[in-house]
Amino acid sequence: MLAEQDFRYIQDLVRERAAIVLEPGKEYLAVTRLDPLVRRAGLGSLSELVAALREEQTSALHEEVVDALTTNETTWFRDVYPFESLRSHVLPDLIERKRLSRTLFIWSAGCSSGQEPYSLAMLIREDFPELDHWQISIVGTDVSAAMLVRARAGLYGQIEVNRGLPAHLLVKYFHRVGVRWELDGRIRSMVRFQRQSLMGPWANLPLMDLVLVRNVMIYFDTATKRQVLGRVRDVLAPHGYLLLGSAETTLHIDDAFQRHGVGPTGWYRRKQGSPVRTGQG
Repeated sequence: MLAEQDFRYIQDLVRERAAIVLEPGKEYLAVTRLDPLVRRAGLGSLSELVAALREEQTSALHEEVVDALTTNETTWFRDVYPFESLRSHVLPDLIERKRLSRTLFIWSAGCSSGQEPYSLAMLIREDFPELDHWQISIVGTDVSAAMLVRARAGLYGQIEVNRGLPAHLLVKYFHRVGVRWELDGRIRSMVRFQRQSLMGPWANLPLMDLVLVRNVMIYFDTATKRQVLGRVRDVLAPHGYLLLGSAETTLHIDDAFQRHGVGPTGWYRRKQGSPVRTGQG
């Protein structure tokens, strides 16, 4: 059981740290996700866990609670169509626009254990050899420290590599380490990972040519979505592209974005005249 006041504390914690809205009625989810943490911490109940959290403003235990309540669902080349449109339209357009600077800045937000930014790196390596001599910066961010440790390691189990990874890329870019598969250093070196909440300070982010915030905002309320999209707009170059999840939209949330259909995938661009941060272009 989870007392009402304890659930409210957990609601406030995950909203503040990860912008996740844990709605009333989701007490069962908190219990299911946090019970293993209670046992690992040697505590007797969820009430004892919350009491321990209340004693300090921040601690490793706070981070473990947020990690436990964060959904970390991801696959390689997720949903297929976005990567097809990247290959056929988005990246060719960005390459043409960036020929003078020969730079490309890409941000994968909510990257979990790294499959999305690594998929981007493999796509660039495979299909755009002209970029071999460009400065390519791919940054993957996530609120979960545990997921980022896994992402940096580049080690995946058989079930994970079976989810969306083409067989020829598995053979080309992975090698076995015991029962797991390790991603080649050529791909891992293309991606930098850093811990970052969409609600916290955004450090060390240049003006981005491509931003992917996919299947992250479905857990946010409207006010939080509006805040996040406004901040994304501040780091998206005027020529840049934003990709959301298939169930997400900027419609009725931030009218500074305009949807551009590329096949079945909806990409978003800044509307002309919307304010832009000065910086890399």
